[in-house]
Amino acid sequence: MALHPQARAAVADYATEQKVTDPGFDIDDSRRQAREKAAAVPRVELAEVRDVDAGGVPCRYYRPGERTDALLIHLHGGGFVFNDVEVHDAAVRRFARLVGIPMLSVDYRRPPEDKFPAAPDDVDTVIGWVRRGGLGDVGRLFAHGDSAGGNLALVAALRNPGLFAGVVLIYPFLDPEANFDSYQSAAEGFDAAEAAWYWQQYAATSDDLHNPDLAPLRSDRLATLPPTLVVTAEHDPLRDEGEYLVQLLAEAGVEVHGSRALGQIHGFWRHPDVFDAADGVQRQAAGFVQMVLERD
Repeated sequence: MALHPQARAAVADYATEQKVTDPGFDIDDSRRQAREKAAAVPRVELAEVRDVDAGGVPCRYYRPGERTDALLIHLHGGGFVFNDVEVHDAAVRRFARLVGIPMLSVDYRRPPEDKFPAAPDDVDTVIGWVRRGGLGDVGRLFAHGDSAGGNLALVAALRNPGLFAGVVLIYPFLDPEANFDSYQSAAEGFDAAEAAWYWQQYAATSDDLHNPDLAPLRSDRLATLPPTLVVTAEHDPLRDEGEYLVQLLAEAGVEVHGSRALGQIHGFWRHPDVFDAADGVQRQAAGFVQMVLERD
């Protein structure tokens, strides 16, 4: 379908912003602006929210209620370069309330200061800390991420086969070669040049772009994944790579659920105040986790 009116307005707004590919673009200033904007977003109250040191990696723990028999590890999006625990705080609080289990949001290191494999290594450090009892007995683990965070969540599951009970990926950023048609046919508000810029910041060497820990579509471990949900956006250059992942997982015998948010653009997931579809996708993701939990 055509762009949803809310998505169309967001694309128009984005067209007025300075692009990351502009030689004068200031990463630090963009990060500061994102934190300031996020600080103004209302936050739901939860039973417990606290910052923790997970083996040297800063994280924020969210407990929505009494249930503590599972833990969802959240990896934020932002092209690996942008966003942090503060920027995602409101979205994680809301999602934790919907899913009904504790969440741990990871403040992994970001490029260009810390390039690959700093981020996935930080995620592994956090996982190791959790497994050693850093949060007590957490029960079953889930991995969740949006965009670049979806890449990191998928890589975490691939690096730790058999550990996670489920994986939730929201428009994951997976293909540094941008080989899919959606980079030409569905690039509203986010184009191939910008995507390439993010990969250039993330990769330490050109060889890294072929490493399955950076480009997980190349992984030979896809068949080891637990039940996986992949949500894509119709008007998003990352659409086709996410849906190709669904195909690969299905062919590998993995239980995979794929859906496409019609009329939507990249980035809509964490803004239910702007996009009506965000609420539905968050509830879909929460329902998927609850479905997996109810099986045992």
